[in-house]
Amino acid sequence: MKRKAAVNRTLLAAAGIILLGAGLLILTGAFDLYRRWHMTPPDGWPLTTPTRVLLGEADRTRWTGEGWWWPAAIAALAIVVLLALWWLLAQLRRTHPGPMTVGETPAVDGVELREGALSDALTADARRLPGVGEARARMTGSSRHPEVDLDVTLTPGTEPGPVLQQLYDGPLERARQSTGRDLTARVHLGSTRHKARRAD
Repeated sequence: MKRKAAVNRTLLAAAGIILLGAGLLILTGAFDLYRRWHMTPPDGWPLTTPTRVLLGEADRTRWTGEGWWWPAAIAALAIVVLLALWWLLAQLRRTHPGPMTVGETPAVDGVELREGALSDALTADARRLPGVGEARARMTGSSRHPEVDLDVTLTPGTEPGPVLQQLYDGPLERARQSTGRDLTARVHLGSTRHKARRAD
């Protein structure tokens, strides 16, 4: 799992759990379920009956007369907005290289290589190796520092060491020579599942 995806899922899960819990507590008080079902509300929770509110007038106006209150409230809201914008921009940031120049930068005569073409070539090249049942390559990183994620499924009985060496000396080396780039590669190896044979 990519780091960005892991962070996103963790944040969304935490926010979802908090909102779900708060919503259930609010609905329980709004429908007077504590009294109907003879339940004990959480300690200090104000919304226990339909007529109660989360913050009373005294709580809402406690610090409004203080000189620091409004600057602190505005600063807190500004921080929340900035964090939300930072998170949004992080989602929009490119996580794949896009068109890459071939050889030195800038490209000579405008020659560029699309990331899809390179990943397709790597996939087809890796699938031709002995011991490889399935392969899939995808490009990540930036246009200046492209990276390759290569998922390889080995056929039953294949040793991973020789296949890794063939990948390094074959498809990956040819991709480096073709693009003139030092491609960083991450190879994920798996094995093909096969049914057990019954011996009579």
